[in-house]
Amino acid sequence: MDRFIDKSAPGAIATGKGTYHIETWGCQMNVHDSEKLAGSLERQGYIRAGGPDGADLILLNTCSIREKASEKVFSELGRLRKLKRTNPNLILGVCGCVGQQEGEEIFRRAPYVDLVIGPRSTASLPALMERVRNGETDVTLRVDTEYRRDSIDFPYEDIRREGQAGGKAFVTIIEGCNHRCTFCIVPRTRGKEVCRELDDILNEVRSLADRRILEVEFLGQTVNAFRDSAGNGLPELLTATAAVDGIRRIRFTTSHPAQMTPRLIDAMAAAGPKVVPFLHLPVQSGSSSVLKDMRRGYDRETYLAKVAAVRDRIPGICLGTDIIVGFPTESDADFRETLSLMSAVRFHSCYSFTYSPRPGTASEAFHDRVDLGEKQARLRELQALQKDIQEQLHAPWVGRTVEVLVEGPSKNDPSRLTGRTPESRIVNFTGRAEIGRITSILVESASAYALAGRKIGDEA
Repeated sequence: MDRFIDKSAPGAIATGKGTYHIETWGCQMNVHDSEKLAGSLERQGYIRAGGPDGADLILLNTCSIREKASEKVFSELGRLRKLKRTNPNLILGVCGCVGQQEGEEIFRRAPYVDLVIGPRSTASLPALMERVRNGETDVTLRVDTEYRRDSIDFPYEDIRREGQAGGKAFVTIIEGCNHRCTFCIVPRTRGKEVCRELDDILNEVRSLADRRILEVEFLGQTVNAFRDSAGNGLPELLTATAAVDGIRRIRFTTSHPAQMTPRLIDAMAAAGPKVVPFLHLPVQSGSSSVLKDMRRGYDRETYLAKVAAVRDRIPGICLGTDIIVGFPTESDADFRETLSLMSAVRFHSCYSFTYSPRPGTASEAFHDRVDLGEKQARLRELQALQKDIQEQLHAPWVGRTVEVLVEGPSKNDPSRLTGRTPESRIVNFTGRAEIGRITSILVESASAYALAGRKIGDEA
């Protein structure tokens, strides 16, 4: 899920104690973890800095999904060491999955680091910072990578949301993962599944609605495995959230195909337009043989049956997926099966990567029969196919009017604004619109990756 790098964690402007900067690698879960870290700091009186150069505290919130993730973090730490030399009072911390994976080893390789926090220990930040300020030198007292049952009960209500643009908020409902996919390091870095209580989540959602948030996205490594102590699952949560006044859109990610049940599909359909017609359902491979080696818990036919069931109950739904190319046991015939599955399903979006071994995973011991050149060639072929599919799926939208939740200036052209449709299509457009509101856009052109148009309606 290593999809983007965000070098400015959201947070409100507070008064007094110092300035902070958070660099975030990874998925939506990591971005939301940075929100929690920012909220914790701002409750202490910290102000968000414009960048690392002006910060009194720098946190690297890391992801270990991609190849050589730890080395990239140590490389960034080496760059930040120069700031420590010019500002000896600067506190430098490593958070997230690399912090969990490396632990005290970080202090050995980068002794100028002050604290290390795992992804399930974000609430320990104030205590660790206090130890650093008091001159604590024992590294064991400046690292927290423990899994605690109550770590999911971080005070979500206190997350600072005032600076969060785009009218959207992430809401964690489940942490960790009980699956044991042979390629995945998540169970090692984030632990076993721990779920919040339904009422606790709904309290946060109502609070967000009171702050004019229009869209919530429920997060979890396996979000559709959510089940609280009373037996409420994601179907009950979707139904209850749809009844919250002010919430216009509901999303959830990332789902595991094994937990994509008829009851969940029925709940999505019954909740009506509030549950958006988009589902991210990672397949990873189109070959049943490779899926078995990946220990995914389903085969090609089962996955296709799930897709058919979703489309039968929710006509017009858009699908996204993740695909790993060049798994150690993937033959050329296996790869061709992946391409044929992509042609059959016609995903609206696809995150695709070449396989690389992750430390501590079962697939690390597999004999890798696919050399790097072949992996890269397969990835290029797969991505070319996906681009063609996306171009075909986007072309019919030219001339239509779409409802877009405005997120802010377009990254490629700051003179335009950008937002997303309910189906998660990116739309770049001209015209004035309020960030965080929903507005009507006439689509005038389309590419494989986005729609483009102009504003024609008022915000809602």
